[in-house]
Amino acid sequence: MEISSKENTQFFSNTTILPVDRSSFKSESSASKEKQSCCGGIKIFLGALSFVYFAKALSGSYLKSTITQIERRFDIPSSLVGVIDGSFEIGNLLIIILVSYFGAKLHRPRIIGAGCLIMSAGTFLIAMPQFFMGRYRYERFPSTINSTVSISPCLQDKSQTPLSALEKSQAKINAGCEKEAGSSMWIYVLLGNLLRGIGETPIQPLGITYIDDYAIEENAALYIGCVQTVAIIGPIFGFLLGSLCAKLYVDIGFVDLDSVTITHKDVQWVGAWWLGYLIAGVISVLAGIPFWFLPKHLPKPESRKDSSTSSEQSKFITEDNKDQHKSYQQQVKIAEMAKFLPSLKNLFGNPVYILYLCASIIQFNSLIGMVTYKPKYIEQQYGQTSSKTNFVIGLINIPAVAFGIFSGGLIMKKFRISVLGAAKLSLGSSFFGYLLLLSLFAMGCENSDVAGLTVSYHGTKQMTDYEQALFSECNSGCACSKNDWDPICGENGVTYISACLAGCQASNGSGKNTVFFNCSCVGTLQSPSRSSSAVVGPCQKGNECPKMFLYFLVISVITSYTLSVGGTPGYILLLRCIKPHLKSFALGIYTLAIRVLAGIPAPVYFGVAIDTTCLKWGSKRCGGRGACRLYDSSALRYVYLGLTLVLGTVSIFFSVAVLWVLRKRSSPQDETLSANGERGTCGTKSRKDNFVNSDCLIQTTYWPEKETRL
Repeated sequence: MEISSKENTQFFSNTTILPVDRSSFKSESSASKEKQSCCGGIKIFLGALSFVYFAKALSGSYLKSTITQIERRFDIPSSLVGVIDGSFEIGNLLIIILVSYFGAKLHRPRIIGAGCLIMSAGTFLIAMPQFFMGRYRYERFPSTINSTVSISPCLQDKSQTPLSALEKSQAKINAGCEKEAGSSMWIYVLLGNLLRGIGETPIQPLGITYIDDYAIEENAALYIGCVQTVAIIGPIFGFLLGSLCAKLYVDIGFVDLDSVTITHKDVQWVGAWWLGYLIAGVISVLAGIPFWFLPKHLPKPESRKDSSTSSEQSKFITEDNKDQHKSYQQQVKIAEMAKFLPSLKNLFGNPVYILYLCASIIQFNSLIGMVTYKPKYIEQQYGQTSSKTNFVIGLINIPAVAFGIFSGGLIMKKFRISVLGAAKLSLGSSFFGYLLLLSLFAMGCENSDVAGLTVSYHGTKQMTDYEQALFSECNSGCACSKNDWDPICGENGVTYISACLAGCQASNGSGKNTVFFNCSCVGTLQSPSRSSSAVVGPCQKGNECPKMFLYFLVISVITSYTLSVGGTPGYILLLRCIKPHLKSFALGIYTLAIRVLAGIPAPVYFGVAIDTTCLKWGSKRCGGRGACRLYDSSALRYVYLGLTLVLGTVSIFFSVAVLWVLRKRSSPQDETLSANGERGTCGTKSRKDNFVNSDCLIQTTYWPEKETRL
């Protein structure tokens, strides 16, 4: 581009017959070259930053898609998975203040590059336990593994009876089972996610400020909007990658897949969860490479050469001369340090800000908890596989969220909605979104018929203690363990926890094709005198469940869109309700509060609540309680949706209070002012200032963790 410019210059200077002011022409030519260099450099940085946003969004959403896989692989409860999920926010909070303050004074591109390397190291660390903890073992009756030996599931001869789960656990503990690899390997997943949070910290604050510093002011909002748009694409690929990996067996490449006797529809199935982390880690490494070759500073555009401050700061600084300007900057820095506590008091003395902060914290508790356990809810409530669940979320829900965010910004721009109107739009979005969510209570599936857990062996609804009800007259002659979980489906449509508890006397075939015969308990529900057969694996949900799942998807997509529409108006409201010189401070407090009071605790207490609905816990091979094998569908629906709705309702009350305070404070003249930059606190004195006030505009499409708000 520069070569062609030189050739054009030479041609023009040689052919013209008019006098030319050479000095003027050289200055214009150098300015043109500098502009091209500036634009080229910032566009390279923009492309690199967009790829980084894609990488971090992909790895974050992939973690959400593997929640149930990690739970089963490490035999841990949902509450502990919630702690692992929240460790990302903890890592982010550990260094966010240091990065935000010192990062701007150092080489910002290289700090972002180092962050990408740390993020990739954390992603690789999450996958490492797969290579150290041995092969995955699931509970299966011996005859389904080795067809050469015919063993009766209901062994009445005590000498042929294998050890019970408790006896096996005790024997292994005595043989050094406490040293078995994998007993606490989930800690590496937690540390890896913590490291991911640390590495992700510099990307947003340093990347956004770099663009705002060196981009032409009228392009800054467009550039940052492009970055945020690419960030929305990341979760789509993250969940689709999760869907692909969930179909692959966890030990693919390490074991003969023909010897695997379970399918991806089995509750004990664990997909190749680790494979996606390796892919995400490689993408993070590649995303960080360009930043090591980018300069610390780019040439500033002509419009910013005469000022080292942003357009917003320039409105408050009198530029009589350079010395006065520098002196004023020093005075401002000293004043800012001295007025920290008064600024904090001023901020928390603003009723609109504090009420909106409370509403956001509670709403994000609701949304983060709902999104974290949405895959588990779909799997357990509608009997869907992990692969299909992730595919649906990635291909349907996330695009609805992206379209909702875009629609909210478009509505604000097209109708030039006022601050009061933004509050109304945000409130209406939340109200109708949670109202739609209320309808999901009627779109659940009934519990599967599991003998001894949800129904008795005689076909009546189970009301007694389930552990004692696992044994009945039909299996009293069998030596069975209540800790086993190797479900079979009887021809009567009832699931039995194991072939032994079903009273099966014989079996035929091997692996996935095993068929059990002479099952005394299967015959009791139809005819006590006739024994029946059963096949490997649990029975499918009722005939109405697929239809309910379709209704759930439709309502879920509409709800995702409706809730997302209020994201941009809410963020505009946050920017407009505070004084200009407190905006950065207010946004920092807002982000900190959301992370500490919502991002960290929500997955934990949602997980604890979900654990209370478990009907059958698995048993670890070395003793102790493992992951939940079966949930009470009705209780899970009421706990999951109920907790989400209660939190959402409380946040709506705070939003109503925000609207009430705004109505009380605003005059009729204020209500006619637009929230797009004409309002006083974030407003301007001229058309030009209104256009370049990037601090008000650049983040209107962003709200914290929007990528996962489903």
